[in-house]
Amino acid sequence: MKRITLSCAGLLLSAISGSAFAGEQELIVNMNTLWVVTASVLVFFMQAGFALLESGSTRAKNSINVMMKNFIDVCLASLVFWTVGYGLMFGQSSTGWFGESHFMLNDASQHDYTMLLFQSMFAATAATIVSGAIAERTKFTSYIVCAVVVTAAIYPIYGSWVWNSNGWLAQKGFVDFAGSTVVHSVGGWCALAAAIVIGPRLGRFDRATGEPREIPGHNLSLVALGGFILWMGWFGFNAGSTLEASASLGLIALNTHLAACAGAVGTVVYCILARQPVLLTSCVNGALAGLVGITAGCASMAPQYAVLTGFIAGMLIVPSTRLLLYCKVDDVVGAIPVHGIGGAWGTLAAGVFYQGDLFNSDRIMTQLVGVGAGFVWAFFGSLVLFHLVNLAIGMRVDSEHEQRGLDFTEHHEVGYPEFHQLTQSFK
Repeated sequence: MKRITLSCAGLLLSAISGSAFAGEQELIVNMNTLWVVTASVLVFFMQAGFALLESGSTRAKNSINVMMKNFIDVCLASLVFWTVGYGLMFGQSSTGWFGESHFMLNDASQHDYTMLLFQSMFAATAATIVSGAIAERTKFTSYIVCAVVVTAAIYPIYGSWVWNSNGWLAQKGFVDFAGSTVVHSVGGWCALAAAIVIGPRLGRFDRATGEPREIPGHNLSLVALGGFILWMGWFGFNAGSTLEASASLGLIALNTHLAACAGAVGTVVYCILARQPVLLTSCVNGALAGLVGITAGCASMAPQYAVLTGFIAGMLIVPSTRLLLYCKVDDVVGAIPVHGIGGAWGTLAAGVFYQGDLFNSDRIMTQLVGVGAGFVWAFFGSLVLFHLVNLAIGMRVDSEHEQRGLDFTEHHEVGYPEFHQLTQSFK
């Protein structure tokens, strides 16, 4: 009888401890899910930052057009990524080149639903990078077609190489924690291809000398506000990529912030040394370049190297912008230097400054291969895409429409009606 009682007590204790363990595991899963959903909201809010920054960087007659592109591309990108992109990126991959399952995700695990939500925000970010570079002269419908294809194929296929466990770059040990190359450089190289195909805005370069002319944005306060919103959203972008509410969030968020600060300071230092005016737009882009740069190595760098990474990214902004102008490439918001150049440098830095394994030549070579593969795939793939769209339906608006402004000609509404009426009265 005594043995039976002890046996029953043991079973009861075992059941209680098992139940407690199961409850603890469920709590951990719930907390992780809550954090990733919260981070998804922060990344979604970055779309407001892009919209404000890009709108403020353009002329008043194009402000609605820029806002409209940012609004609609997040809608289309999310639907297209659910339909095709997520499967290509995270589906089961037998080749290491792209996924072959998880299309139009349905009847899946709760983890897959959470991942799809979070990654949809990343896909929308990659697509919206292009809009700012080619603002003020692009047909709305043509931009939408290009954004859909970028989200459906160009972004997720490269992403599968890096973030799918069977991806060929992942197998090599390529480091890109939150997407300096996967999201930002891919978006930047697509923007470069689009800017080349469409050409510069009317009057951007002097016909006789080829010298660039300034076309200032209509509201630099929106640019600064957009920069702050993007900065805030980046905490979700980087720290959310842990996919769990772990103790590592502190270091990731700290590195993110320090790199942004150092990026802005790097731009200011460069301008002072080069005896150039310290512009608000350049400083905002310097901070954004620091954020882009640290995105790859935010979880694997010590803070001092995060500062160095951000500082160098900020230093690169002004000279790379001048290089684009020398090549007659018109990038309205500086998307190519910030995302393309900043992302490439940050991905390389993630290998150079890898914590506990600094300056490992094999790791650095792997990073270079990944950066090069991202450029070749995103730039040349999108160059072909944009050329095809240009041949089929045309990428650029008529010169008369460009002069009148795309708010009225593309959308039949204007952001500043009093100003529009005043300018029309002088014609």
